[in-house]
Amino acid sequence: MHREIMYIANMKSSKDFLSGTLQTIILALLKEHGIQLTEGAIYPALHKLEKQGVLVSSKEKVNGRTRKYYELNRESMPEVNEEIQMLLRFSQHLKNLLKPAL
Repeated sequence: MHREIMYIANMKSSKDFLSGTLQTIILALLKEHGIQLTEGAIYPALHKLEKQGVLVSSKEKVNGRTRKYYELNRESMPEVNEEIQMLLRFSQHLKNLLKPAL
């Protein structure tokens, strides 16, 4: 169990990591499944990812309304894969830490 505590302590600062978790989940969903999103809390994360160059967007008129579509920037795939792997490792270590408490 000590190994998991050290792993988590050596991660990015918890605030940075937790705020990046939503972004990593979005990236994983886009990579594996593609998703259609409506307005809401997820847009700040999408805008940040677009600003970082990880996502690219396009606009299209549908029934007189402009829609914005997001997709992964293919050049950022190694970064996306690393972020997803880091989140998977983190969640496994967290699970190992919490397992005895259940």
